[in-house]
Amino acid sequence: MTCAGQSGGGGDWVGSVHRVYSVVVFIILASLDNVAIGLVPPLYSPISRALGVGEGALGVVTAISYLVTAVAAVLWAYAGDRTDRKPVLMVGTLIWAAGTGLTVFATGYWGFLAAQLLAAVGLGAVGSVGFSVVSDLISPRRRGLVMSLWGLSQGVGTLAGVLVASQLGGEDWRTPFYVLAALGVVAGVAYFTTADIRRGQSEPDLAAVFAAGEEYEHRISRDDLPRIAARRTNVWLVMQGLTAQAAFGSLVWLPRLFQARAEEQGYDERTAIAIGGLLATLFQLGGVLSIVGGLIGDRWQRRDGGGRAKVAAIGILAGVPLYVLLFFAPLSLPEPDGRPALELVLGSLFTSPSLAGAFALALLALALTSANSPNWFALIADVNPPEHRGTVYSMGNLVNGVGRAAGNGLVGAVFAALARSFPPPANLAIGLAAFQVFFIPTGIMYWLASRTSPRDIDEVHELLRARAAGEPAAVSSRTPAGDSAG
Repeated sequence: MTCAGQSGGGGDWVGSVHRVYSVVVFIILASLDNVAIGLVPPLYSPISRALGVGEGALGVVTAISYLVTAVAAVLWAYAGDRTDRKPVLMVGTLIWAAGTGLTVFATGYWGFLAAQLLAAVGLGAVGSVGFSVVSDLISPRRRGLVMSLWGLSQGVGTLAGVLVASQLGGEDWRTPFYVLAALGVVAGVAYFTTADIRRGQSEPDLAAVFAAGEEYEHRISRDDLPRIAARRTNVWLVMQGLTAQAAFGSLVWLPRLFQARAEEQGYDERTAIAIGGLLATLFQLGGVLSIVGGLIGDRWQRRDGGGRAKVAAIGILAGVPLYVLLFFAPLSLPEPDGRPALELVLGSLFTSPSLAGAFALALLALALTSANSPNWFALIADVNPPEHRGTVYSMGNLVNGVGRAAGNGLVGAVFAALARSFPPPANLAIGLAAFQVFFIPTGIMYWLASRTSPRDIDEVHELLRARAAGEPAAVSSRTPAGDSAG
């Protein structure tokens, strides 16, 4: 890519098109790692039967995979913040594709676990390093909008994983893994076609650096880690994930809840799996409205330095009662008559008031809680200089992974304990409802972040303006990669 001020009009136009194309590619590719994450839970029952273990053991695999992905992301992100990010992304993508492909050859529990953990290591690179790249493509004024697309792609990927697993894995649970492994190889190759994104290129405070034909050469070092931790907004943004993801992590059992409701009404397991996956996918379409949350966050942030955090706090807290109502909402399906699951579910949305009501509840609940995602992404970019963003994002993802692993693992134990008094699907509904209490401290931490973010954002602007004004390390191409960025 040419530097600002060095290219002609045609070059600027071509460069802009390439940047837009690159944003689209990164958003699409980011969804694939979440497809991988969403494959296993809808297939718990057939996989557990094939491997000769209980469904709870597969819940442990999912929980450990979340944790491994989160830990690996910190290492991938630190490497990406110090080096060329494109090769890091390519290698990570090929690793998760290899792990997904090896999953189909697993004949026992430990082989399945090993393949899934290999995939988890590679998955850690995509979100953390990809986030750093995308944050350098988008100006601060539009971060909420574009980050809503980034977050939406991941949510869509998770839903796609549920859909692919439930629709392709009914007869043979291995089929979805074959498909995704092939797509992973294609994704790794696709990174070749994206633009070379310069660190900090979207920052107005650094415009003079790039206009002069220079580069922003600051890179993270170990000395920066205490500075990152001392930035109070980072503390709230990272720690909220512990409680938020405990609640979100429990939601991977949503297809299992709907499967149990279908089996309760007389459907066989294969059809019930397909119904559960379809309902979970349809009921989470409200996540599309995260775009609205991102737009509101952009507008509020222009008037109030704590605006993004306030949008997230309000959305998270307002969604709690709606989720609880959804879990207990009756889902009346027609008598089993041999129709395909897709036809049955889509038809029932228009003929069953209970199903239509549950769908409306789900849309609203997801629309509110999904406001969290784009504003979290945008805030991390707002309160950190470019060379810190991938690492802070990965730290947040590490805590997210711990919270999600805890939520996913503990909720299985809660279901089992409740089943002694409440048979399925009642035990599933009660357990999921109980886990929504974790959203309350999440909302409080976002509100606290709204108090600290204005000061932290101002400090980042002052830092970047000082570097652009002539600090030698800010523009010198001879700056060592390990120079302190603080």
